[in-house]
Amino acid sequence: MMTLTRYGFKEWGSAILVAVVLWGGCFWLIRYTRHCAAGWIAASAVAVILVAFCAFFRNPHREIPAELEFVVSPADGTVRDIEYLENFDFFPPGVRTVRIGIFLSVLNVHVNRMPVTTAVDNIHYRKGEFLDARHPEAGRRNEAMTVSGKMTGVEDFPVAVRQISGAIARRIVCPVAPGKIYKKGYVYGMIKFGSRTELYLPADKVDVKVSVGDKVFGGTTVVAEIKGVQK
Repeated sequence: MMTLTRYGFKEWGSAILVAVVLWGGCFWLIRYTRHCAAGWIAASAVAVILVAFCAFFRNPHREIPAELEFVVSPADGTVRDIEYLENFDFFPPGVRTVRIGIFLSVLNVHVNRMPVTTAVDNIHYRKGEFLDARHPEAGRRNEAMTVSGKMTGVEDFPVAVRQISGAIARRIVCPVAPGKIYKKGYVYGMIKFGSRTELYLPADKVDVKVSVGDKVFGGTTVVAEIKGVQK
């Protein structure tokens, strides 16, 4: 049975309504004309499109690694780039940062998950363009939502996740509140229809466990391991 995220209620509800109307036309074609084959083909095509559309909003169950030192991927997709930054606006000054960029195609699961248990300090929305999420400037110029805070259970460990719109994606969903704590693997939002997700971690405190081109799965793939955590 397919589990759907609550963030897609409006979209797949509207899709079902449209499908019912189209099916009505198809069955009229089947019953009152000689084009029975065409009617059945059209009805089947509508069903396939409806299932594919609803599948975009799927929210599969994931087993979240319990180990404190494991940082999990915030999204399904492909690691597009890994970059080291000397400064990051949402981290304390002087904290060297590693950014892991993940590209999500329209075929990927699009819900976003917390990479670690996080006490959220700040949520920042940035207006921007809608370049293709694979464009090298997409992370800097596109519409984005950044959630930042500190990991619980590890001292002085800042973390941030940025949702970035793409050429098709035009709506970021992020019902997160500053001051609250969200567990590792928690589904905190989604980006609708093709996008990019970026994870920011303190570079000197982690060992990155993925490479460019790797396929990752939100909540299950370990993308980094925190150094010095007692096992």
